[in-house]
Amino acid sequence: VPYQAKKGRCKIETRAATSPSLFPDGKSSPFASAIVIWEACNLLAQRRSLSWERDVAGNLVYQRQLSQDRGALTFQITHPPLPNSQATAPDADTLALLENFDIRAACLHLIFAAHATALERPWEQEFVVDDQQLEEYLGMEKRKDLSKTARLALLQELIQQVCQLQVAIEWSQQGRVMAFSLEANPLWHLLEVRHHFQDDHLGCKHLVGLTFRVKAGEWSQYFLNKQGCRESTAFYQYGNLPRSLLMEVMSIWQQHEGAARMLLWLLFKMKMGKEQRIMVPTLMRVGYGEEKVVLAASHREGRKRLLRTFESDLEVLNHYGLKPVFDPVTYPSEIQPLWAKLVDLPDDAEAALEFWTNDGSNNTRLTDAAPRGKWNRLMNARLLCFEMPKDWETQSTARSEKKQKRTTRKASARSVISLSAQQIVAARKDLQLSQRSLATQIGKSQSWIRDVESGRLRVNVKDQALLRKVLGIA
Repeated sequence: VPYQAKKGRCKIETRAATSPSLFPDGKSSPFASAIVIWEACNLLAQRRSLSWERDVAGNLVYQRQLSQDRGALTFQITHPPLPNSQATAPDADTLALLENFDIRAACLHLIFAAHATALERPWEQEFVVDDQQLEEYLGMEKRKDLSKTARLALLQELIQQVCQLQVAIEWSQQGRVMAFSLEANPLWHLLEVRHHFQDDHLGCKHLVGLTFRVKAGEWSQYFLNKQGCRESTAFYQYGNLPRSLLMEVMSIWQQHEGAARMLLWLLFKMKMGKEQRIMVPTLMRVGYGEEKVVLAASHREGRKRLLRTFESDLEVLNHYGLKPVFDPVTYPSEIQPLWAKLVDLPDDAEAALEFWTNDGSNNTRLTDAAPRGKWNRLMNARLLCFEMPKDWETQSTARSEKKQKRTTRKASARSVISLSAQQIVAARKDLQLSQRSLATQIGKSQSWIRDVESGRLRVNVKDQALLRKVLGIA
């Protein structure tokens, strides 16, 4: 039976109103960016690559200990959700469910996080989204290789995966926000899935659409609470979700899954105007998982394959607009990807190198001629930051400017004259202190001192005061 009947000879059901569009400007939308949302995004993207362990009850869970002793997040998987059904999956089925998880579900998770941010009390209110909106957000309406029926089936499957996540939270007191404990609770409640049919002239029904009614879990009362944030009893944490990121993940997930994983991770990691100082092994673990990185370290061919994949994925990020900034000390040009070296070459030089690498008489590629010990050097290399695409800066810039103004006012009020790197080096040498000794006295690492003295790291007001005290600088 054909999917769509002829015009004028069919009856189409009237759809209920949906929540407003997330991208009225076509570019970006606010979305919940709390640690709960970040870790759930990592779980949907990295799946079996994460460390799943058994809890005290013997259930298979993924646990993330939070820094600064803030507590822990514990995730587990449930059966495909149905309204009013929250049964936990048997342990034997958990890994099988993870095997079937799709990285594209992370995009639906981010869309839900954006819809929840638009609500005043998301733990009580619900939002409604249909297939037409989702296809537009993800660029699926342009897919000619999938029928409408296939697209509907894919959307329903991805949404069910998102709603299979449960999270338990143990949170210690932070500022005026008191400690709290939250038992395992769905991250997203799938309240209703409504199917829309179309009758053809023969009276046969055809599925033509889906509408999903969703509500955020209890986590939102602690991390997406506007009133609580104003009263300093809860958090209201949000970021900027670019529509282009969703469409990029949807387009590269098959051939460059590692790049898609990094892209989703960097959405939360990126901080406007700050150096992220990301170690290469950290980025590799995000893209390919701990197991693959460990195995590559002990097999030469595995290292070569992983290096080629990593450099190719960095190029994909660069093409998207996330340009990596290599640390000149730990990530010098001789171990950087070939494409990064060619960026600033003149056209004639680039053409000559392209001819040399693809010449039929010399089939050797420059990427294969890696310097000796490149892998070991990369394991200690880092990226200073990723430059942001323009559409990522829409809302981040405004927040950054406000933060910068507050910082400027504080510095002006304290009448602090910034210490220069030269002053710190001179004072340390006058006291005959090594970098390690100075680092020990102020509770920092030796690499932190080295970066400060080389000018790669800017020292905040608090650390400047500590350095002045230890070094005796007036």
